[in-house]
Amino acid sequence: MNHKSLLLAACLSLTFAPPAFAQTVTGSGVVPATAANSAERAIGFAANAPASGALVIVMTDATLPLLDGVAFSAPERQAVAAAIAAATFDGKAGSTLSLRGIGAHSRILLVGTGATPTSLALAEAGGKAAQELKSEAQPVVIAGAFGDTSAADVAYGFALGQYRFDRYKTVDKKAPPTGAVTLVGADPAAAEAAFTSRWKPLADGVRLSRDLANEPANVIYPESFVAEVRKAFTGVAGVSIEVLDEAAMRRLNMGNIVGVGQGSPRGSRMMLVRYRGSGAPAAPLALVGKGITFDTGGISIKPSANMGNMKGDMSGAASVMGAALSLAKSRAPVHVVAVAALAENMPDGNAMRPADVIRTMSGKTVEIVSTDAEGRLVLADANEYVAQAYKPRAIVNIATLTGAIVGALSDQYAGLFSRDEALAAKLLAAGTASGEELWRMPLHKNFFDRLKSDVADIRNGGSDGPGASTGAHFIGFFVDDAMPWAHLDIAGVNRSEKTNPLTPKGMTGFGVRLLDQLARSGE
Repeated sequence: MNHKSLLLAACLSLTFAPPAFAQTVTGSGVVPATAANSAERAIGFAANAPASGALVIVMTDATLPLLDGVAFSAPERQAVAAAIAAATFDGKAGSTLSLRGIGAHSRILLVGTGATPTSLALAEAGGKAAQELKSEAQPVVIAGAFGDTSAADVAYGFALGQYRFDRYKTVDKKAPPTGAVTLVGADPAAAEAAFTSRWKPLADGVRLSRDLANEPANVIYPESFVAEVRKAFTGVAGVSIEVLDEAAMRRLNMGNIVGVGQGSPRGSRMMLVRYRGSGAPAAPLALVGKGITFDTGGISIKPSANMGNMKGDMSGAASVMGAALSLAKSRAPVHVVAVAALAENMPDGNAMRPADVIRTMSGKTVEIVSTDAEGRLVLADANEYVAQAYKPRAIVNIATLTGAIVGALSDQYAGLFSRDEALAAKLLAAGTASGEELWRMPLHKNFFDRLKSDVADIRNGGSDGPGASTGAHFIGFFVDDAMPWAHLDIAGVNRSEKTNPLTPKGMTGFGVRLLDQLARSGE
């Protein structure tokens, strides 16, 4: 298929008006849903706390800390100390000890951080507390030997850990806990200021990413994704938003992203959110996310088993928007442009086929080997556009790109590919600091040979082999060699089958914390 034919076919796509964010299907129609996610516990800070409800004590070792501002009698301290000794609780990171029947508190929960807790360890303690108390309605007091503003770190973790996505449940829906959370410390005003200015915006960004990725594909598709992100940024200072619809992308000769979406009646979009804080550099850091709002594989259709998880194939796009929201709401002194390359990959009489040849906006040609290798196609156009229109100082891609990375790294790490050593080092450091860890993967020049085409400049897949690396090579082909560039393959970490302290079961929002940290590091 030549470029002119592809663009003519794309014109046949229909466009639907964006729905309300929370929708559900009844019968054959789509109607607005009245429900939203259950309310979360309010989080506050105080110098003193009530004597009732649940008490969480953050522990660095086996010694019970002084709990200034908490009504805790000497006999109660003795009872807790005896329980610690009996249970051999040592306060190591991730450890917990639950006690009942001591004093007026309905429950006393000890949560360990380790001897010299980092900000991340404190956050994980807060998340652990949120998970342990998720089915208990009473108010919660969290206390410990909080120095400086460390109570804010714990509060941030609690905010991440208490997330739930239950807006479509109508039968046997569990009532959420309503009791407020109060963190008690020597300087509550400072802790609250730190939480409000730094950690709450980050939690909001993670929540946006999770909400977008958890939504079903009849609710979130390219146009409604744009509508919801616009809503999230309403009133946020320093932000500008650009959206390219199919007509604009056709004029720019973006054959890849238009081609991927041409089998769906829901038109493709490219959304760019730019935030520039005070004192930030002139050239932005570009964060470019894959936004396949549902991926059937197209004509190269996927097996039906677990295909429903492909509603989360836009997790990369969701997370770059979440990171931009965090940075903008916290007024970080950074300059970023977040790009969501949005399309729905569906099989249809108008869908892109294997062996088609399509063209990116730079004029480079691509032979389609598999229509299920679509994420790299939309990223190619997004990378070329942001490089030309925004002149970034570096480009970082993030995508649920390959099953191969899951086979290599399981759900422990995202794969990192980069031609730039300095950028790779900053990403690895940001991953460690944020708790969203990366593992460096190879970009060997021989892998690129698998992508050579007899009829076009490159093909979008190769024979069996290093699939994650060849996918990264394909994306890198559309980024100038002089541009610092990295690609993060998050296919194994964007969704969790189990609950962890900071990531409840479901879509994790992976990448928001990492990219927020990267931007703040000065990259």
